[in-house]
Amino acid sequence: MEAVIFTGLQATGKSTFYKDRFYKTHIRINLDMLKTRNKENIMLEACIKAKQPFVVDNTNPTQEDRKKYIDMAKAAKFKVVGYYFHSSVNEAILRNDKRTGKERVSLIGIRSTSAKLQIPRMEEGFDELYYVSISEENNFMVEEWKDEI
Repeated sequence: MEAVIFTGLQATGKSTFYKDRFYKTHIRINLDMLKTRNKENIMLEACIKAKQPFVVDNTNPTQEDRKKYIDMAKAAKFKVVGYYFHSSVNEAILRNDKRTGKERVSLIGIRSTSAKLQIPRMEEGFDELYYVSISEENNFMVEEWKDEI
């Protein structure tokens, strides 16, 4: 049983990474799809009860945002794995500019998330933690966690 928690600005590859790495094995919990915290809670509780691996594919910028998921997963004896999507605001804005329709995020949204972004720490309750970045060839590079960037 595994709970995966993503952290990062909008337009940093979180949903694409989910599709590439977890689509066949983990349920995706994402506020963009579910629209309300109530629906998110229902999905989260269902995954916990069914012992179903899941990925929380939201920005989760603060320790407080992540705490709910970590606490629920730990209480149910899930392994908690975090992925921090490292990107500058400018890089996120450039990727966002390539998006269309509802996938495009407001610049205010990206900047607001950046302003409150707290880099995750093992002490929050993660069993494993990784950095994810996107190469110039648009490939994901995953590195083991270090307490610095």
